[in-house]
Amino acid sequence: MKNIITLITICLLISCGINTERINKEKSVVNNSEIESAETKSISSDKIKVLNFATFHMGETVDANKVEFDEENKENQNNAKKIAQMISKFNPTIICVEVPLEEQDELDTEFKKYLNSEKPSSYKGEVGLIAFEVGRMSKVDKIYGIDHEMEYNYNIVREIDNKIDGKTIQEFYSNPFKYFPDLNVDETKLTFFDRMRIGNTNGFLDFLILTNADLLTHVGSGEGFEGADEAAKFYKRNLRIYSNLNRIPATKDDRIFILTGGSHTAFLREFMKRSTKYEMVNTLDYLE
Repeated sequence: MKNIITLITICLLISCGINTERINKEKSVVNNSEIESAETKSISSDKIKVLNFATFHMGETVDANKVEFDEENKENQNNAKKIAQMISKFNPTIICVEVPLEEQDELDTEFKKYLNSEKPSSYKGEVGLIAFEVGRMSKVDKIYGIDHEMEYNYNIVREIDNKIDGKTIQEFYSNPFKYFPDLNVDETKLTFFDRMRIGNTNGFLDFLILTNADLLTHVGSGEGFEGADEAAKFYKRNLRIYSNLNRIPATKDDRIFILTGGSHTAFLREFMKRSTKYEMVNTLDYLE
């Protein structure tokens, strides 16, 4: 039994554990309006409703870490379809996925094939398993790719002689549970649906921004800003993803479902919190 999750496991997108009691509490608090949340706070009826959904990558990925997931497994396919059924209750009119704009034509072709076939799609993991099915059930005729790929060095902290603030980095990596105690549980007991719910909690999304970007501002050699520069690349990539979202014509009558890896969901959440155009719904409401 794993009482302590290793750091490398934590850093997998949506692959670590968080106390499920805490998840239920977070959702209960939100529903009872005991806290002010960007995901549930209704500011203006003119804002476009967005379901900003985090997933782990269910197929090939260039990410430094990935979750082991057999997309050919029938149980996994059925679980993904159940998630799609949950999400379809949002009734999206626009669906966006983590596919580069340059691959839009291929995405269009594969989605049309899926609509004309009863067989599971072989296209790109979660996009084929979840987004295509949501699109079919929601009767949309197009799925939009909004990704923008950029190189980003996840390992800069291990590659240079850190002269900025090695103490903070060392203390965090030696005991991340000191700062995120709810992650310190037995991950072997988590179901597929637990992982999805966990990956969409505010605490876990905050963790992803910290570990993928903000923590690197403590890394640099001499008078350099190597860590901050790598973090800036990741911010830039996500800002460009957000910009791609803004290219899609949408009105207040539209409802946008966005399916991306957890760290992109986390950044999009931050951008949309301050948006005059979008209003996020509470993702956990669609993961009952």
